[in-house]
Amino acid sequence: MIELGKTQCLNIVKVTDFGVYLGTEEDKVLLPKKQVPDDVEVGDALTVFVYRDSSDRLIATTNKPKIQLGELKRLKVSQVTGIGAFLDWGLEKDLFLPFKEQTYRVHPGDNCLVALYVDKSSRLCATMNVYKYLGTTTQYKRGDMVSGTAYQYIEKFGMYVAVDDMYQGLIPKKECYGVLNVGEKLTGLRVTNVTADGRLELAVREVGYLQRDDD
Repeated sequence: MIELGKTQCLNIVKVTDFGVYLGTEEDKVLLPKKQVPDDVEVGDALTVFVYRDSSDRLIATTNKPKIQLGELKRLKVSQVTGIGAFLDWGLEKDLFLPFKEQTYRVHPGDNCLVALYVDKSSRLCATMNVYKYLGTTTQYKRGDMVSGTAYQYIEKFGMYVAVDDMYQGLIPKKECYGVLNVGEKLTGLRVTNVTADGRLELAVREVGYLQRDDD
């Protein structure tokens, strides 16, 4: 079965003048001729990434994307249009980031943390609503220093941070000292607590005497 948004190994089922078809006779995808290795034949296996072209047709590529389905990555904004933003993800067609999936307005040149998902029209899109894509971890303990991306601020709770751009973290409102901006890459965060389910509570300042020295 061909999987949209993922790198996979598929067999050649047909060779044509404009490329090769990969998969099965019933379920196949085109790899354009310019990306077909020399001297291949029916039955050979190729590793490809499957996405949709500018006409929304399934297409395969041997190029490696910067993000795959379900992953979290920081991607650069190529352009912003009337329908949303487009991100450079290493393929010919930029990745669409709809306005409704933006937690703050982005501008060309910005780097933003996003996840890749399939929308209701079976197209690959990016979202900045990354909470459900973040995991939990037990690799950190109280006092450890970490870094991450601030991705959402909720007045009642504080600033939510994607620690290592992978794990769930929160700087509680009472610990939100100084200027913290959504989308900012934060370093020097101190782990103040690890919950039973592996979520990290964070502080932007050092403990007691260390902070007084800095002050």
